[in-house]
Amino acid sequence: MRPEILFPLFAPVTRLKGVGPRVQPLVERLAGPLVRDLAFLAPTGVIRRRPMTASDAVEGEVGIFRLRIDRLIPPHKIGAPFRMRASDDSGFVHLIWFAGSPQQIERLAPPGSERIVSGKVERFNGEVQVPHPDYILPPERADEIPMSEPVYPATQGLTSRQVRKLVIAALEAAPDLAEWQDAAWIGARGWPRWRAALEAVHAPQSEFDLSDEAPARQRLAFDELLAHQLALARRRRARLIEPAPVIAPGQASETLLAALPFVLTGAQAQAVAEIRADLASGWRMGRLLQGDVGSGKTAVAALALADAAFSGFQGALMAPTEILARQHHERLGPLLQAAGVSSILLTGRDGAAERRQKLQALLDGSAQVAVGTHALFQDAVRFDRLALAIVDEQHRFGVSERQRLQAKGDPRLGGVHLLSMSATPIPRTLELTQYGELDVSRLTEKPPGRTPVTTAVLPLARIGDVARRLKAAIDEGAQAYWICPLVAESEASDLAAAEARAVDLRRILGVEVGLAHGQMDGAERERVMADFADGRLPLLVATTVVEVGVDVPNATIMVIEHADRFGLAQLHQLRGRVGRGAKASACILLYGGGPDGTLGETARERLDMLRHSEDGFEIAEADFRLRGGGDPLGLKQSGFPAYRFADPIRHRALMLAAADDARMLLDRDPELTSPRGRTVQVLEELFDWRAQRPGTD
Repeated sequence: MRPEILFPLFAPVTRLKGVGPRVQPLVERLAGPLVRDLAFLAPTGVIRRRPMTASDAVEGEVGIFRLRIDRLIPPHKIGAPFRMRASDDSGFVHLIWFAGSPQQIERLAPPGSERIVSGKVERFNGEVQVPHPDYILPPERADEIPMSEPVYPATQGLTSRQVRKLVIAALEAAPDLAEWQDAAWIGARGWPRWRAALEAVHAPQSEFDLSDEAPARQRLAFDELLAHQLALARRRRARLIEPAPVIAPGQASETLLAALPFVLTGAQAQAVAEIRADLASGWRMGRLLQGDVGSGKTAVAALALADAAFSGFQGALMAPTEILARQHHERLGPLLQAAGVSSILLTGRDGAAERRQKLQALLDGSAQVAVGTHALFQDAVRFDRLALAIVDEQHRFGVSERQRLQAKGDPRLGGVHLLSMSATPIPRTLELTQYGELDVSRLTEKPPGRTPVTTAVLPLARIGDVARRLKAAIDEGAQAYWICPLVAESEASDLAAAEARAVDLRRILGVEVGLAHGQMDGAERERVMADFADGRLPLLVATTVVEVGVDVPNATIMVIEHADRFGLAQLHQLRGRVGRGAKASACILLYGGGPDGTLGETARERLDMLRHSEDGFEIAEADFRLRGGGDPLGLKQSGFPAYRFADPIRHRALMLAAADDARMLLDRDPELTSPRGRTVQVLEELFDWRAQRPGTD
């Protein structure tokens, strides 16, 4: 139950003066539906003003002038601005407007009057100018012009200054709450109390006050991170006390292990041991299996499925696309069959009769493993004894979709164990941010026999040389990918389009070239991908939105145009599509650079990192470091929580400290009934993370 002291913050924004039916949707789009959301809307900039005269005005700074208004000079031609001449004892200042009417301007600054004027100083032909002054007031109202003014996000119909007024009103609703942080912790860091920190964030005096290093911002960031980590830890605890079927290893997995064409790496063996410990515990597993491209996640998943079947239960493996699901089934089917485990493939394209037969096999238990796409969690699909759900490329599914698959279990047996798999290595901090409620196994090695990929970095000017080398390789039987960033030519971009590139390469190479991109019909795209996977197409031109997670061992060349425009993690994932067989493979990164053809420092570092490393975890850490406050590893697309004050990159140390604090708190006081626990409950309600689930769409 939410504490009464927080009620004013959780009131709808319509309770604030000035938020009526017209303004309400604008505020909700900008901040959110609650008064709290406005109070938590941090400024993005600060305007610093200082008194100036005409003679000492500094260009580029924001000055406050005491001026005598002389006269309005109308535009001398269409498109020219209105100019209001004004002066002080040291010279002239011209006030400039590119919009408005003479009547509006003279109402603001009547000729012959004295006005206090604030605005950014410019100089033109030696004259001091103030374009579009932000304040023009009579002298008796001079104290209404702040020396420092925060700048807030604006939206059409709602200016930054209007937002500021609403934020100030929302701040008045923020109570002074009892301290939930450890006194020694905040004292050592010089952090203010919560209410004072919130006020300080909204009253910046300098650019530093806006930064992530400012004490007030750090205090609020840690509060937010602690609330989030507590929510994740609570969910993890709830899972750990949810009964689930006991799954133990047996003859099936031993037979499957013997049938594998390789010996498990140390990391795979460790992951298998961790998964088996979870499955045998009697409590529901929630584990993320994170491994680089080609690290052997499928073999680990196969052993878990075999264990489930041997223990008398069913397992399901869900993949985001039909072609990936088919590939999983083609690999797993023979291995499972050798271990005495029956499996089926269930996709949306099964014929009616075939589908009925498969559904019956799942219902009566004769099919022990189901591999499929979204079709697995459709209403018509019913399992006999589903106990293990494995989700491949888990970031491609929403939380609700994963839950719908788990809901296919029989409640009488307990919860369904969940194993999520991701081929995108991410740094520990981001792993903690997104998957703090899950246990994590990392596959940091690759099975023996994987062929290293030679990576070359070349200027786009050498694209002709690359095409000639590609033709020679294709003539010798190789297959290749060619990645382009766009689907069609755009006036706003000079990037090569996939469609145009496919035409060019078809002409130059004299071979059939497949084209796959996100704007194609899904069935057509999968047909092209299947033709490439089956060797019917020697070259596939694609954009990054296409599903490139399929395994084509014969594909040995990857060409990426404008590689300097891609993120490190994305480039590494694309490169991972080659080198999957015994043949030597190569990845060619073509960079366009800036207008002069040179690479920026960050782009050069990214490409150098790829040239010297194939370690996905090392590359992920480099991406984390190089991208700073951007969108590292596609966080926005990966469902990371939307923090208001915290930045999981810049506040990395705070994230780790918050996770430790959350675990310690719940270990000592599981129900949070101690004096500190009760104040922490207020913190949880304040940020309301328990109502949000990281990873939701």
